[in-house]
Amino acid sequence: MGTLEEEKSSLEEGLLQDKSLELYTGDGSTDISGNPVLKQSTGKWKACPFILGTECCERLAYYGIATNLVSYLTDKLHESNVSAARNVNTWAGSCYLAPLIGAVLADAYWGRYWTIATFSSIYFIGMCTLTLSASVSIFMPAECVDTVCPAATPLQYAVLFLGLYLIALGTGGIKPCVSSFGADQFDDTDLVERVQKGSFFNWFYFSINIGALVSSSLIVWVQENLGWGLGFGIPAISMGIAIASFFSGTTIYRFQKPGGSPLTRMCQVLVASFRKSKLQLPEDSNLLFETSEKGSAIEGSRKLAHTDELTCLDKAAVMSEADMKSGDLSNPWRLCTVTQVEELKILIRMFPIWATGIVFSAVYAQMSTMFVEQGEVMDRTIGSFTIPAASLSTFDVISVIFWVPVYDKLLVPIARKFTGKERGFSELQRMGIGLFISIFAMTAAGLVEIRRLQLARELGLTDQDVAVPMSIFWQIPQYALVGAAEIFTFIGQLEFFYDQSPDAMRSLCSALSLLTTSLGSYLSALILTVVTAVTTTDGSVGWIPDNLNEGHLDYFFWLLGGLSCVNLLVYVFCACRYKQKKASAA
Repeated sequence: MGTLEEEKSSLEEGLLQDKSLELYTGDGSTDISGNPVLKQSTGKWKACPFILGTECCERLAYYGIATNLVSYLTDKLHESNVSAARNVNTWAGSCYLAPLIGAVLADAYWGRYWTIATFSSIYFIGMCTLTLSASVSIFMPAECVDTVCPAATPLQYAVLFLGLYLIALGTGGIKPCVSSFGADQFDDTDLVERVQKGSFFNWFYFSINIGALVSSSLIVWVQENLGWGLGFGIPAISMGIAIASFFSGTTIYRFQKPGGSPLTRMCQVLVASFRKSKLQLPEDSNLLFETSEKGSAIEGSRKLAHTDELTCLDKAAVMSEADMKSGDLSNPWRLCTVTQVEELKILIRMFPIWATGIVFSAVYAQMSTMFVEQGEVMDRTIGSFTIPAASLSTFDVISVIFWVPVYDKLLVPIARKFTGKERGFSELQRMGIGLFISIFAMTAAGLVEIRRLQLARELGLTDQDVAVPMSIFWQIPQYALVGAAEIFTFIGQLEFFYDQSPDAMRSLCSALSLLTTSLGSYLSALILTVVTAVTTTDGSVGWIPDNLNEGHLDYFFWLLGGLSCVNLLVYVFCACRYKQKKASAA
């Protein structure tokens, strides 16, 4: 037994070590040089203004293009309603599909910071190319002469779509990383910072919609009244400001190390479990292979506790006699750790929840397509001023800007008293509420179209491609309801796919969240194609003809509303059976 002085010295040494640990983050984050970071001088809300400013300006740039793109294609490239909507849906879908590329690069090799930096440059080049397509005469389609509208040349289409798809590629590195990089600024092992991280996602989405508000009002007005060259040029400048804002916070950011390719690790689990498919699992899961070190074998990841689901994959972590005899426990194609196996299990458990977001995203996609085309054939005048139909998406943004602080400062504290959850609602509850609200958005759109078509028939306008004397402001409820649904579903998705994902797969899981938006756009384009093909048989004009006064756009909205109802039921079934991630103590 040591002396009293030795015990005192040992105790003081332990206290000093505890204080030293408190100085640094507990989640393994570093500075840009790879050194441990001090908690007080880095990250948290002091780093967030640079990230939120980046997102605000980048979203201003994106929505400055996306919000009114369908009008540009119909008015300047003289495309049909269906063709323009299909092109916009396909491009928007690509913008949310490309993040899979950026996510793999960020998680496996570059880290989130350098992925954002690299792809931002590609994004900026795309914005400049698009601006040239609307500014240089050789790249601009000819104007209509009376009723004759010459088609755009292959060169003009090439320059336009080169710009658009460079932008789509650029979003691939930014979208899956910015929200995760912002959340990385909060230490997940610190209770106070963990609560602040939940609030960060709300204000992150708030900043997105500040950018969207400027785009859907000012930028759309500039495009319609001062020209498309200037209307695309302002978003390009905004993207330049976004890049500058991002680099400005470099010295106070917290960085997470890339953990190697998540796709490779998933394949290793599948191969190892297949090789050992004939082995018996041990009754005690503690006998499954895991590193003895405090941290995980995967760089930048904590250990994950074993779960009893999908036990066929556990065989990848069974130590066979051959493994024991050879003494080689470092080949993951033959033997995986429990944490590596659990990573794949988490992704599989997430899949049903992820899939139900696709229909919601198809509803969301209508704001830049069918809502705009519906607004084009309504009364858009206030005195001598003509409101661009795409500007009505401002009310979606206003709805979001209204609901973010209400949710964060009012609903969360009230819900916390009843649920006992630190964030008020669980991520799954939050997403479900948004899916429910989206049904009413489609209902509102359908009711507006029924009334519009009724007026068209009463005034004998069904054979004329003209606006019906019904104020476009009747569209406000459908936009506002979509905005309210976003606050619950999209922000809930951001939280869910960050919190429930394995530590070293957070960019990938954020990309999977964004992929629902992509697939929703593709689903909307597919539904449009199928509806047009089915409803135009035998010479019929169909539901969505170029002259909407003789069509039935309301049927299309009812179809989406019905799909949303079925989707909600499937979601509730899946959410009730979902099991949360279990992270081991660090």
